[in-house]
Amino acid sequence: MKQTKLFLLFLIITLNAFSQHKGNYNQTLSRQNIATGNAIVYGHTPKRITPKLNPSSTIVIDVRALQNVKATSYTAVFNVSQIGQTAEKTNQLMTKRVNLIKTELLQFGILDKDIAIDVISFVPVYEVEVTKKLFSKTYTEVPKGFELQQNIHIKFNNTRQFENILTACAKNEIYNLVKVDYFIDNIAQVYKNLQTELLALIDDKKKYYTLLGFNLSEYHVMMADQKYCYFPKDFYQSYQAFNSISFQALKQDKGVTEAKKQTSYYYQPLTYENYDVIINPSILEPVVQIGMEIKLQFIPKPIAQTVEPIVKTEIKPTYYVISPNGTIDVKELKTQ
Repeated sequence: MKQTKLFLLFLIITLNAFSQHKGNYNQTLSRQNIATGNAIVYGHTPKRITPKLNPSSTIVIDVRALQNVKATSYTAVFNVSQIGQTAEKTNQLMTKRVNLIKTELLQFGILDKDIAIDVISFVPVYEVEVTKKLFSKTYTEVPKGFELQQNIHIKFNNTRQFENILTACAKNEIYNLVKVDYFIDNIAQVYKNLQTELLALIDDKKKYYTLLGFNLSEYHVMMADQKYCYFPKDFYQSYQAFNSISFQALKQDKGVTEAKKQTSYYYQPLTYENYDVIINPSILEPVVQIGMEIKLQFIPKPIAQTVEPIVKTEIKPTYYVISPNGTIDVKELKTQ
């Protein structure tokens, strides 16, 4: 009995460790799909559907390459709003907050030239003032102050600096992070690198078809290519935690109050199953994914058919003249 308990405890620990490595992002889907029979259950082998091969006289060489590139620089954009009783006072308060942020960031290697201010709006703020009269009330909008809204653009070169930027902004009550842009200095070199890899792969595939007995010089060739660049902001997905019921409340036979499920996000880059060449496949942080595809289609040339020459037979007419006196004397008329 003791050995059985130890085995069950070991099995529970093993399953828990397996789930921790798996992560929480697909817990909602897996728990729901178990009931419908579509989930990948522990101990079962997932089914792989292999596409059927359809032989054709047309040869298609379709090669794809993907390179994961770490950005050389980043730009974080924060939105900040400031109100004041006068236009001058509002501008002074905003300038003070921005200068404090610049001072904070200077100690982390972010210089004044790496910070830019984008003024979004500077408008008066109105409130409704009620004027009571003897038999009526009048509602009038009157200016009570001004609101200045700006975007602060902060450039940095290391992702570790981003934590310092967040801290500096939070100290000055700036919490609205709009976006983070990724930049690559020499993207043309990346495309050239992908092109070199694809051309080498195409050459290998041509040699492969030659070994199979196909003479590609006897084919008409058509070509298409494309390139693309994807940034991390396009590949964040969301999920919600599934567990939200308190088992303690069930034991006490009390009403169950469902907790608000927090929405979480995670980075899900392009997967690699559709690519022939992957450069820098192992990534630790969000990267820029740059891809290129070249497609060649070889169509057999039509077979030239031998056409026999057509022999023409020329028939020359013969003319005769009959004597008008009724004699049977018929003479041939020479036309030449």
